[in-house]
Amino acid sequence: MPNSSPRYISNLTRDTYALILAGGRGSRLHELTDWRAKPALYFGGKFRIIDFPLSNCINSGIRRVGVVTQYKSHSLIRHIMRGWGHFKKELGESVEVLPASQRFSDNWYQGTADAVFQNIDIIRHELPRYVMVLSGDHVYRMDYAGLLAAHAESGADMTCCCMEVPIEEAANSFGVMEVDQNNRILGFQEKPAHPKPVPDNPELCLASMGNYVFNTEFLFEQLKKDAKNEASRRDFGMDIIPSIIEHHNVFAYPFRSAFPNEPAYWRDVGTLDSFWLANMELLYPTPALNLYDAKWPIWTYQEQLPPAKFVFDDDGRRGMAVDSVVSSGCIISGATVRHCVLFNEVRVCSYSIVEDSVILPDVVVLRNCRIKKAIIDRGCIIPEGMEIGYNHDHDRAKGFRVSKDGVVLVTRDMLGLPVGYE
Repeated sequence: MPNSSPRYISNLTRDTYALILAGGRGSRLHELTDWRAKPALYFGGKFRIIDFPLSNCINSGIRRVGVVTQYKSHSLIRHIMRGWGHFKKELGESVEVLPASQRFSDNWYQGTADAVFQNIDIIRHELPRYVMVLSGDHVYRMDYAGLLAAHAESGADMTCCCMEVPIEEAANSFGVMEVDQNNRILGFQEKPAHPKPVPDNPELCLASMGNYVFNTEFLFEQLKKDAKNEASRRDFGMDIIPSIIEHHNVFAYPFRSAFPNEPAYWRDVGTLDSFWLANMELLYPTPALNLYDAKWPIWTYQEQLPPAKFVFDDDGRRGMAVDSVVSSGCIISGATVRHCVLFNEVRVCSYSIVEDSVILPDVVVLRNCRIKKAIIDRGCIIPEGMEIGYNHDHDRAKGFRVSKDGVVLVTRDMLGLPVGYE
């Protein structure tokens, strides 16, 4: 088919401006997002969540990207400037930060739709044929070229990217699309208790991923109309989509993996349990998220750090890590690390045991500690002899947060250390 040619795809991506919505806090992550926006949260040993939609854009051939920021955005902006600020505007490529700046009203961003509306002039200056609106707080690998091609070939005004998920999983958790046999959207339910299934499988439904493609002028028309509606909540899911599905061509695009022999991977790491689990999944011998694919790299900012080091080989004092991800600058000194994700410059001192845990950068675990099934936030210093994760009543008494599934969160504030470490 001529429409599937690489030239056709490259023309589509060249005519697209991507806007990544990265202003959310992620309140269900509790203290983990007290000092950073959710898209700035660390993931996978060396990345931040924002790196995944950004890498998807660049790898898909979309080189004009705006990142909308709002909540506690300092670390997010710093990361983007350091890791993504090398694109050349004069070559038609850029990654720009778009903070809330009251361009069209006296308010900060009031919702997802308002965040795009307040940047209409910036988008218009880029003269794109299509605008892709992306969520900045999910972890996934996706070639957006397929989404763009489906949008163009269907004649859609808007296309919503969706993930097929079990009905029980989507209930009360995701926005759900009701579609016909051709994936035209007939209805939209915001976190329904009883989601409507897809036409050919009563056990699955189409959950919105929060990723949309619009024809540019159509998007502008709908945003202007929404801005005049005083009853609107300024949200794509709750307002824009329900208002257009009856009289316009709005289609769902079921997300499929573009990578051979790989299932589609998408994780909403919006709770402590889902964040912990998604990091633990990376430890499988063949993880669902392939971070080792040189043809689809996940780009990020990297400090120049020494390699990880493991020291002492004495009985009872052996520096070792098993079934773990250990990043640059880490030193495992006479300690045991088992089934863990360690970010940069983590130090684990002699006789300590750390298991089933996610340890963010610059953490120091002093001697004779025992840590199990925990998330340790950046910059924590775990006192000598402390136990975490073995007795949840004791964990709560120390001021730590214990999740529904028994993951223990420890932050600097809980340890009486100065806060604000991003």
